[in-house]
Amino acid sequence: MAGMNQRSTGVIRRRLTGVGAAVVSMLMMIGLVGTGTAGAWSANPERVHTDWVRSDAMHRDIKVQWKEANGGVAGAPTLYLLDGLRARDDFNGWDIMTNAFDKFHNDRINVVTPVGGESSFYADWISPSNFNGQEGVYKWETFMMHELPNWMEGVKGARPDRNAIMGLSMSGSAALYFAAKQKFRYSFAGSLSGYLNLSTPGMPMSIRIAMLDAGLFNVDAMWGPPWAQGWVDHDPFVFAPELRGLSLYISAGSATPDPSNGDNPVSLQDHWNNGMGIGLEALSLATAKVFELRLDSLNIPATFSFPIGVHNWNNWNRELDKAKGQILDATR
Repeated sequence: MAGMNQRSTGVIRRRLTGVGAAVVSMLMMIGLVGTGTAGAWSANPERVHTDWVRSDAMHRDIKVQWKEANGGVAGAPTLYLLDGLRARDDFNGWDIMTNAFDKFHNDRINVVTPVGGESSFYADWISPSNFNGQEGVYKWETFMMHELPNWMEGVKGARPDRNAIMGLSMSGSAALYFAAKQKFRYSFAGSLSGYLNLSTPGMPMSIRIAMLDAGLFNVDAMWGPPWAQGWVDHDPFVFAPELRGLSLYISAGSATPDPSNGDNPVSLQDHWNNGMGIGLEALSLATAKVFELRLDSLNIPATFSFPIGVHNWNNWNRELDKAKGQILDATR
Protein backbone atom coordinates (compact mmCIF):
# COMPACT_ATOMS: atom_id res chain seq x y z
CA MET A 1 0.00 0.00 0.00
CA ALA A 2 1.53 3.34 -1.06
CA GLY A 3 2.94 5.48 1.73
CA MET A 4 3.09 2.62 4.25
CA ASN A 5 5.93 0.52 5.61
CA GLN A 6 6.39 -2.07 8.33
CA ARG A 7 9.04 -1.03 10.84
CA SER A 8 10.72 -3.74 12.86
CA THR A 9 14.42 -2.93 13.29
CA GLY A 10 16.68 0.07 13.66
CA VAL A 11 19.78 1.51 15.21
CA ILE A 12 18.86 5.05 16.24
CA ARG A 13 19.36 5.17 20.01
CA ARG A 14 19.14 8.79 21.04
CA ARG A 15 16.19 11.08 21.62
CA LEU A 16 15.54 13.89 19.14
CA THR A 17 14.32 16.99 20.93
CA GLY A 18 13.14 20.46 20.08
CA VAL A 19 10.38 19.48 17.64
CA GLY A 20 7.74 21.37 19.57
CA ALA A 21 9.89 24.47 20.03
CA ALA A 22 10.32 24.83 16.29
CA VAL A 23 6.63 24.88 15.53
CA VAL A 24 4.92 26.72 18.41
CA SER A 25 3.83 29.42 15.99
CA MET A 26 2.07 26.83 13.84
CA LEU A 27 -0.35 26.15 16.66
CA MET A 28 -1.44 29.72 17.30
CA MET A 29 -4.86 28.94 15.86
CA ILE A 30 -5.10 25.17 16.18
CA GLY A 31 -8.77 25.25 17.14
CA LEU A 32 -9.81 26.63 13.77
CA VAL A 33 -9.14 23.32 12.09
CA GLY A 34 -11.21 20.17 12.11
CA THR A 35 -14.50 21.31 13.59
CA GLY A 36 -16.80 21.21 10.59
CA THR A 37 -20.53 20.67 10.54
CA ALA A 38 -22.67 17.57 10.70
CA GLY A 39 -22.73 15.87 7.33
CA ALA A 40 -21.72 12.22 7.43
CA TRP A 41 -23.98 10.55 9.93
CA SER A 42 -24.26 6.81 10.21
CA ALA A 43 -26.45 5.43 7.45
CA ASN A 44 -27.79 2.79 9.82
CA PRO A 45 -28.95 4.73 12.90
CA GLU A 46 -31.04 1.82 14.12
CA ARG A 47 -27.79 0.03 14.95
CA VAL A 48 -26.17 2.98 16.71
CA HIS A 49 -27.10 3.16 20.38
CA THR A 50 -26.85 6.09 22.78
CA ASP A 51 -26.34 5.42 26.47
CA TRP A 52 -25.29 7.43 29.49
CA VAL A 53 -22.49 5.79 31.44
CA ARG A 54 -21.91 6.81 35.03
CA SER A 55 -18.53 8.29 35.85
CA ASP A 56 -18.06 8.34 39.60
CA ALA A 57 -14.70 10.00 39.01
CA MET A 58 -16.37 12.99 37.28
CA HIS A 59 -19.60 12.82 39.33
CA ARG A 60 -21.78 12.78 36.22
CA ASP A 61 -23.07 10.62 33.42
CA ILE A 62 -21.13 10.57 30.15
CA LYS A 63 -22.89 10.20 26.81
CA VAL A 64 -21.64 7.25 24.78
CA GLN A 65 -22.51 6.33 21.19
CA TRP A 66 -21.88 2.76 20.15
CA LYS A 67 -22.62 0.18 17.48
CA GLU A 68 -22.93 -3.44 18.50
CA ALA A 69 -20.99 -6.08 16.67
CA ASN A 70 -22.57 -8.01 13.86
CA GLY A 71 -24.06 -10.96 15.69
CA GLY A 72 -24.47 -9.15 18.98
CA VAL A 73 -22.34 -7.35 21.52
CA ALA A 74 -21.81 -10.28 23.88
CA GLY A 75 -18.37 -11.83 23.57
CA ALA A 76 -17.29 -9.48 20.78
CA PRO A 77 -14.21 -7.24 20.94
CA THR A 78 -14.57 -3.46 20.99
CA LEU A 79 -12.97 -0.64 19.04
CA TYR A 80 -12.85 2.62 21.01
CA LEU A 81 -12.58 5.77 18.86
CA LEU A 82 -11.46 8.96 20.61
CA ASP A 83 -12.26 12.53 19.49
CA GLY A 84 -10.14 15.59 18.74
CA LEU A 85 -9.39 18.85 20.54
CA ARG A 86 -12.81 20.43 19.89
CA ALA A 87 -14.81 17.41 20.99
CA ARG A 88 -18.46 18.41 21.27
CA ASP A 89 -20.98 17.58 23.97
CA ASP A 90 -23.71 16.37 21.60
CA PHE A 91 -22.02 13.81 19.34
CA ASN A 92 -18.54 12.38 18.82
CA GLY A 93 -16.66 13.78 15.84
CA TRP A 94 -16.26 10.32 14.35
CA ASP A 95 -20.05 10.23 13.91
CA ILE A 96 -20.40 13.86 12.86
CA MET A 97 -17.67 13.85 10.26
CA THR A 98 -17.23 10.23 9.14
CA ASN A 99 -19.07 6.96 8.57
CA ALA A 100 -16.97 5.17 11.20
CA PHE A 101 -19.89 3.10 12.51
CA ASP A 102 -20.85 1.93 9.03
CA LYS A 103 -17.31 0.86 8.19
CA PHE A 104 -17.73 -2.01 10.65
CA HIS A 105 -21.40 -2.68 9.94
CA ASN A 106 -20.83 -6.31 8.94
CA ASP A 107 -17.95 -7.05 11.27
CA ARG A 108 -17.82 -8.87 14.58
CA ILE A 109 -16.65 -5.86 16.57
CA ASN A 110 -18.36 -3.23 18.72
CA VAL A 111 -17.54 0.41 17.94
CA VAL A 112 -17.70 2.82 20.88
CA THR A 113 -17.29 6.61 20.83
CA PRO A 114 -17.43 8.59 24.10
CA VAL A 115 -18.88 12.09 23.74
CA GLY A 116 -17.31 15.24 25.19
CA GLY A 117 -13.92 16.09 26.64
CA GLU A 118 -12.99 19.25 24.75
CA SER A 119 -9.28 20.01 25.20
CA SER A 120 -9.03 17.19 27.75
CA PHE A 121 -6.34 15.04 26.09
CA TYR A 122 -8.41 12.30 27.77
CA ALA A 123 -6.34 12.89 30.90
CA ASP A 124 -7.03 12.91 34.61
CA TRP A 125 -6.59 16.60 35.39
CA ILE A 126 -5.23 17.73 38.73
CA SER A 127 -7.74 20.60 39.10
CA PRO A 128 -10.55 22.41 37.27
CA SER A 129 -9.53 24.93 34.62
CA ASN A 130 -9.69 28.34 36.33
CA PHE A 131 -9.64 30.35 33.10
CA ASN A 132 -13.09 29.27 31.95
CA GLY A 133 -14.79 28.55 35.27
CA GLN A 134 -14.90 24.82 34.61
CA GLU A 135 -17.19 22.92 36.93
CA GLY A 136 -15.63 19.72 38.20
CA VAL A 137 -12.35 18.13 37.25
CA TYR A 138 -11.71 16.17 34.06
CA LYS A 139 -11.05 12.52 34.86
CA TRP A 140 -11.13 11.10 31.35
CA GLU A 141 -8.22 8.74 31.92
CA THR A 142 -10.16 7.01 34.69
CA PHE A 143 -13.27 6.92 32.53
CA MET A 144 -11.47 5.43 29.54
CA MET A 145 -9.29 3.00 31.45
CA HIS A 146 -11.88 1.75 33.91
CA GLU A 147 -15.43 3.08 33.91
CA LEU A 148 -16.31 2.80 30.21
CA PRO A 149 -14.65 -0.56 29.46
CA ASN A 150 -16.03 -1.97 32.72
CA TRP A 151 -19.49 -0.90 31.54
CA MET A 152 -19.03 -2.48 28.12
CA GLU A 153 -17.68 -5.69 29.60
CA GLY A 154 -19.76 -5.95 32.76
CA VAL A 155 -23.10 -4.52 31.62
CA LYS A 156 -23.09 -5.32 27.91
CA GLY A 157 -21.02 -8.50 27.99
CA ALA A 158 -18.32 -7.37 25.55
CA ARG A 159 -15.06 -9.26 25.40
CA PRO A 160 -12.58 -8.16 28.13
CA ASP A 161 -9.44 -8.68 26.05
CA ARG A 162 -8.10 -8.21 22.50
CA ASN A 163 -9.83 -4.85 22.07
CA ALA A 164 -8.66 -1.88 19.98
CA ILE A 165 -8.34 1.84 20.58
CA MET A 166 -7.58 4.68 18.18
CA GLY A 167 -7.23 8.42 18.69
CA LEU A 168 -6.69 11.41 16.45
CA SER A 169 -4.90 14.70 16.98
CA MET A 170 -5.07 15.39 20.76
CA SER A 171 -6.16 11.81 21.50
CA GLY A 172 -3.49 9.97 19.50
CA SER A 173 -1.10 9.94 22.44
CA ALA A 174 -3.92 9.00 24.82
CA ALA A 175 -4.87 5.94 22.75
CA LEU A 176 -1.29 4.70 22.84
CA TYR A 177 -1.05 5.38 26.58
CA PHE A 178 -4.23 3.48 27.46
CA ALA A 179 -3.17 0.46 25.42
CA ALA A 180 0.38 0.47 26.79
CA LYS A 181 -0.89 0.50 30.36
CA GLN A 182 -3.63 -2.09 29.78
CA LYS A 183 -2.26 -4.71 27.43
CA PHE A 184 -4.49 -7.23 29.16
CA ARG A 185 -7.39 -5.33 27.55
CA TYR A 186 -5.97 -4.15 24.22
CA SER A 187 -4.25 -5.84 21.32
CA PHE A 188 -4.31 -2.85 18.94
CA ALA A 189 -3.57 0.87 19.33
CA GLY A 190 -3.60 3.58 16.70
CA SER A 191 -2.68 7.25 16.48
CA LEU A 192 -3.82 9.44 13.58
CA SER A 193 -2.08 12.82 13.35
CA GLY A 194 -1.22 12.59 17.04
CA TYR A 195 1.53 14.42 18.90
CA LEU A 196 3.89 11.72 20.09
CA ASN A 197 6.60 13.64 21.94
CA LEU A 198 4.56 15.59 24.49
CA SER A 199 7.35 16.49 26.90
CA THR A 200 9.81 17.74 24.31
CA PRO A 201 10.74 21.45 24.68
CA GLY A 202 8.04 23.69 23.24
CA MET A 203 5.28 21.10 23.04
CA PRO A 204 3.59 22.02 26.35
CA MET A 205 3.52 25.66 25.20
CA SER A 206 1.99 24.61 21.89
CA ILE A 207 -0.72 22.71 23.74
CA ARG A 208 -1.26 25.68 26.05
CA ILE A 209 -2.02 27.92 23.09
CA ALA A 210 -4.28 25.30 21.55
CA MET A 211 -6.31 24.85 24.73
CA LEU A 212 -6.78 28.57 25.17
CA ASP A 213 -8.27 28.75 21.70
CA ALA A 214 -10.41 25.64 22.23
CA GLY A 215 -12.51 26.54 25.26
CA LEU A 216 -10.15 28.78 27.26
CA PHE A 217 -8.74 25.81 29.15
CA ASN A 218 -5.66 26.29 31.33
CA VAL A 219 -3.15 23.56 30.47
CA ASP A 220 -1.54 23.82 33.92
CA ALA A 221 -4.71 22.27 35.33
CA MET A 222 -4.03 19.10 33.34
CA TRP A 223 -0.67 17.69 34.49
CA GLY A 224 0.78 20.84 36.00
CA PRO A 225 3.60 23.03 34.60
CA PRO A 226 5.73 21.80 31.68
CA TRP A 227 8.33 20.31 34.03
CA ALA A 228 5.76 18.23 35.95
CA GLN A 229 6.15 14.46 35.86
CA GLY A 230 2.74 14.00 34.24
CA TRP A 231 4.04 15.35 30.94
CA VAL A 232 6.82 12.77 30.93
CA ASP A 233 4.60 9.91 32.08
CA HIS A 234 2.11 10.48 29.23
CA ASP A 235 4.71 11.01 26.50
CA PRO A 236 4.59 8.14 23.95
CA PHE A 237 8.30 8.66 23.25
CA VAL A 238 9.02 7.88 26.91
CA PHE A 239 6.67 4.93 27.45
CA ALA A 240 7.36 3.48 23.99
CA PRO A 241 8.97 0.28 25.40
CA GLU A 242 5.60 -0.59 26.97
CA LEU A 243 4.00 -0.77 23.51
CA ARG A 244 5.84 -3.97 22.67
CA GLY A 245 3.46 -6.76 21.75
CA LEU A 246 0.65 -4.49 20.54
CA SER A 247 -0.44 -4.17 16.94
CA LEU A 248 0.35 -0.51 16.22
CA TYR A 249 -0.84 1.85 13.49
CA ILE A 250 0.75 5.30 13.41
CA SER A 251 -0.26 7.83 10.78
CA ALA A 252 0.51 11.43 9.91
CA GLY A 253 -0.17 13.25 6.67
CA SER A 254 2.44 14.84 4.43
CA ALA A 255 1.14 18.33 5.29
CA THR A 256 0.33 18.88 1.62
CA PRO A 257 -3.30 19.15 0.46
CA ASP A 258 -4.79 16.20 -1.40
CA PRO A 259 -7.52 17.43 -3.79
CA SER A 260 -8.49 13.84 -4.53
CA ASN A 261 -9.44 13.41 -0.86
CA GLY A 262 -11.54 16.55 -0.52
CA ASP A 263 -8.86 19.16 0.14
CA ASN A 264 -10.47 21.62 -2.26
CA PRO A 265 -10.79 25.00 -0.51
CA VAL A 266 -13.31 27.36 -2.04
CA SER A 267 -14.17 30.07 0.45
CA LEU A 268 -11.73 32.31 2.32
CA GLN A 269 -12.48 30.29 5.48
CA ASP A 270 -11.69 27.08 3.61
CA HIS A 271 -8.31 28.44 2.55
CA TRP A 272 -7.60 29.63 6.09
CA ASN A 273 -8.48 26.26 7.60
CA ASN A 274 -6.45 24.45 4.97
CA GLY A 275 -3.45 26.60 5.83
CA MET A 276 -3.81 25.82 9.51
CA GLY A 277 -4.24 22.14 8.68
CA ILE A 278 -0.92 22.19 6.85
CA GLY A 279 0.89 23.59 9.88
CA LEU A 280 -0.73 21.20 12.34
CA GLU A 281 0.00 18.17 10.21
CA ALA A 282 3.60 19.26 9.77
CA LEU A 283 4.00 19.12 13.54
CA SER A 284 2.30 15.75 13.76
CA LEU A 285 4.45 14.41 10.93
CA ALA A 286 7.64 15.58 12.65
CA THR A 287 6.74 13.84 15.91
CA ALA A 288 5.64 10.70 14.06
CA LYS A 289 8.99 10.51 12.26
CA VAL A 290 10.82 10.86 15.59
CA PHE A 291 8.55 8.19 17.05
CA GLU A 292 9.35 5.91 14.13
CA LEU A 293 13.04 6.20 14.97
CA ARG A 294 12.25 5.52 18.61
CA LEU A 295 10.39 2.29 17.84
CA ASP A 296 13.13 1.30 15.42
CA SER A 297 15.71 1.64 18.18
CA LEU A 298 13.60 -0.63 20.39
CA ASN A 299 12.93 -3.18 17.63
CA ILE A 300 9.19 -2.71 18.10
CA PRO A 301 7.24 -3.28 14.87
CA ALA A 302 4.52 -0.87 13.82
CA THR A 303 2.70 0.12 10.67
CA PHE A 304 3.49 3.70 9.71
CA SER A 305 1.39 5.54 7.15
CA PHE A 306 2.45 8.91 5.74
CA PRO A 307 -0.11 9.73 3.03
CA ILE A 308 -0.65 12.99 1.21
CA GLY A 309 -3.01 15.10 3.31
CA VAL A 310 -3.46 17.71 6.01
CA HIS A 311 -4.94 17.85 9.53
CA ASN A 312 -8.60 17.13 8.83
CA TRP A 313 -11.35 14.54 8.98
CA ASN A 314 -10.95 13.57 5.32
CA ASN A 315 -7.49 12.28 6.15
CA TRP A 316 -8.55 10.50 9.34
CA ASN A 317 -11.56 8.87 7.69
CA ARG A 318 -9.32 7.48 4.97
CA GLU A 319 -6.77 6.25 7.50
CA LEU A 320 -9.43 4.37 9.44
CA ASP A 321 -10.32 2.61 6.19
CA LYS A 322 -6.68 1.66 5.72
CA ALA A 323 -6.27 0.48 9.30
CA LYS A 324 -9.48 -1.54 9.37
CA GLY A 325 -7.94 -4.83 8.29
CA GLN A 326 -5.19 -4.57 10.87
CA ILE A 327 -7.75 -3.75 13.58
CA LEU A 328 -9.87 -6.78 12.73
CA ASP A 329 -6.84 -9.08 12.55
CA ALA A 330 -5.55 -7.87 15.92
CA THR A 331 -8.88 -8.30 17.70
CA ARG A 332 -9.72 -11.83 16.53
